[in-house]
Amino acid sequence: MTMIQKLTDGWKLRSCSTGQSFETKVPGTVYGTWLEQGAMKDPYWRDCEEAALAMMAGDYEYEISLSPDEALMGCRDIRLRFEGIDTLADIFFNGVYLGHADNMHRIWEYPVKSLMGETNKLKVHLYSPLSFIRKAYEKTPYDGAPEAMQGFPLLRKSHCSFGWDWGPRLPDAGLFREVSLIGVNQASICDVHIRQKHSGGIVTLTLNTTVEAAGDVACSCLLRITDPQGMSITYQMEGEKYQFSKAVTIKNPELWWPNGYGKQPLYQAEVMVAADGELQDSWSRKIGLRTMTVNTAADEYGNKFAHEVNGVEIFAMGADYIPEDCIRGRVSRERTKTLLEYCRDCNFNVIRVWGGGYYPDDFFYDLCDEMGLIVWQDFMFACAVYPLTPEFEANTAAEIRDNVRRIRHHACLGLWCGNNEMEMFLADNQWVRKPLQKTEYLIMNERIIPELLRQLDPDTFYWPSSPSSGGDFDHPNDENRGDAHYWEVWHGGVPFTDYRKYYFRYLSEFGFQSFPSVKTIEQFTEPEDRNIFSYVMEKHQRNAGANGKILQ
Repeated sequence: MTMIQKLTDGWKLRSCSTGQSFETKVPGTVYGTWLEQGAMKDPYWRDCEEAALAMMAGDYEYEISLSPDEALMGCRDIRLRFEGIDTLADIFFNGVYLGHADNMHRIWEYPVKSLMGETNKLKVHLYSPLSFIRKAYEKTPYDGAPEAMQGFPLLRKSHCSFGWDWGPRLPDAGLFREVSLIGVNQASICDVHIRQKHSGGIVTLTLNTTVEAAGDVACSCLLRITDPQGMSITYQMEGEKYQFSKAVTIKNPELWWPNGYGKQPLYQAEVMVAADGELQDSWSRKIGLRTMTVNTAADEYGNKFAHEVNGVEIFAMGADYIPEDCIRGRVSRERTKTLLEYCRDCNFNVIRVWGGGYYPDDFFYDLCDEMGLIVWQDFMFACAVYPLTPEFEANTAAEIRDNVRRIRHHACLGLWCGNNEMEMFLADNQWVRKPLQKTEYLIMNERIIPELLRQLDPDTFYWPSSPSSGGDFDHPNDENRGDAHYWEVWHGGVPFTDYRKYYFRYLSEFGFQSFPSVKTIEQFTEPEDRNIFSYVMEKHQRNAGANGKILQ
């Protein structure tokens, strides 16, 4: 059986600039550790953000001495797996350089069996993101949202951590997801793809499984499907060597519905691989039986844009989801569950994961499955132009593969979207220094990404940008086609009654900023700061002139 040893305790985190170090846990981050140790002030308090930002001008090192479990040492193959590194890192195992990480949205994995001893030292050197984007921008100036720091599009890191028109500049660093040693004996499961076909009240599930073997061994695969009542049926999967498949017919299926349209029953699919008569690895996921697409058919007004679930058009009600906290260690399943329960209880049925943050944890999608919240999933590109070099293309293609494979089985997944607001802004030549940058945009969002999705998830609807009318810079904010972003009431200062002039097919962004409650303001101000035009209140307002807009 595959052995997993999580490297959670026993880490030390050191500032390479000051030499200050603390014992810490992983997952974790620099800000999170320094806050826990009382070594920095809360970056949300008054103007403490500036001191926190300055911390990221230096490098940091994570280090751990580890003794592998006895069972792990007996495995034929041992891999070191990082679920999330934020962001630029060199990795060393017993002094041997394993590789360089440069994308927080990817999984990084390295073979270490030949390097493993009874005691081992793992070191991860994190480089300053501020230094990187400054030098990268000087060399290749690619621009984006003006509230963010120059150079942010040149690093595959949560863009809004460099500032946005709603948030601070707090580009934290760390090992923000699990680090593990994974031992493989004979074989392991490296990919499972579940597809559904609905016809005549019957659902056919087809599962395709790819197995990776440590040597030339004969493998077999079993599939177990468990219904919402806990009744299971096990099937022998068909295939040769390391590719297996099985089609399973489910009669009288219990269908998954969005919030307000029905229930959310979930089935469980489990794949087990064996070699030489012994279980080697297993893979288990919850799935919902449903059809899900977006209806863009022509009609008397233009073209529809409506989620269609089990043949029923859904009137979308929801909001955009941005990172819940600039300090990722504060985001937990319990906190996210409370937030999404509020959404469900307010009759939301859609959550749009906005493209300037990061791909949420698995539990986010699990909770959306359970609550009937359709997920509009942006890829992590937003309000910028990007250099489509061979290196950038390879890096982002790996990022897309990792996340599509991780998310595609979820019942809640409603669509993939190429980016946030790039087609709209580039159509007006915003941030465009040369025509090539618009060509790079089209290649990335209208060829590379959809081609990857045709390979990895051909059953989920793809939309090139938000807002868009379907791509190719064809009036991307059209009222009568596709989705729209309407911010004229806020940015343009027109009256609220202006909303009545429009009949948007799908309004994926709109709104008006409010001040937080007094209780919240008290958490980041002194009494003398509590005037909307005080230094501290203006410091916390990242949208130009916005406090005046609210007053007006």
